[in-house]
Amino acid sequence: MKILIVLTSHDRLGDTGEKTGFWLEEFAAPYYVFIDSGAQITLASPRGGQPPLDPKSDAPDFQTESTRRFKADPEAQAVLAHTLKLVDVSAADFDAVFYPGGHGPLWDLAEDAASIVLIEEMFKTRKPVAAVCHAPGVLRHPKTVAGTAVVEGRTVTGFANTEEAAVGLTQVVPFLVEEMLKQNGAKYSKAEDWQPHVVIDGQLITGQNPASSEPVATALLAKLS
Repeated sequence: MKILIVLTSHDRLGDTGEKTGFWLEEFAAPYYVFIDSGAQITLASPRGGQPPLDPKSDAPDFQTESTRRFKADPEAQAVLAHTLKLVDVSAADFDAVFYPGGHGPLWDLAEDAASIVLIEEMFKTRKPVAAVCHAPGVLRHPKTVAGTAVVEGRTVTGFANTEEAAVGLTQVVPFLVEEMLKQNGAKYSKAEDWQPHVVIDGQLITGQNPASSEPVATALLAKLS
C-alpha cells in the first residue's frame, strides 16, 4: 500500500507580512495513521525539500499527541525535510494521495500544474484522493475525462466560510474553499465550526478542518482495504 502525501511549498500569507505553510496536525496525525498501518509513505511538494510549517500550527494550543510524537521522531523529521519535487512523481506509482491543509496550498497547490495532472490521473484510474481543511482547494482546477470539474455533483467538505471569518483571513486568502467548491458544482457539507467532519463520495474523501485530519486518514485506509 503506497500513499503519496503532497505538501505546500508556499510560506507567505498574502500581503500580511506573516508566514504560512502546512498545518502541523494535518500532516502529523495522518502520517502516523498511515505509518502505523504499515503503509509505504512518499512525501512531495512543488519545490521539494523542506516544506514550510505554518508557525501558528506550532503554538502550544495546537499541540496534540501526534504533533508531540512527530517532534520526538527524528526519522519522520528527516523524511519531511527531503520531500520529492511534485513534478517528479507519478500517479501510477501510488495507491492513493493525501493533501494536508494549512493556508499554503491555496496559493501554490491549487494552481500547480503537476498537482492538477496528479489528481486528474488519480480520478481517471479510480484511486482515492483525500484532502483536509484548506487542502480541498487543490480540487479547484482538475477535470474529469469528460471535461467537468472533478467535484461537480459530488458531496464534499473543506474549510468553511465561517471558520475563515473566525481566523480573520476572509480578505487575505486568494479564494474561499467553501465558495470555490460550490462554484465548481459540488454539494458542500459542513458541521459546526471546528468539529470533525469527513465526507466520502466515491474515491474522494474530504475533511472540514484540523480536527478532521485523523478521521480523513482513517477513512482513506478503509477505502484502500
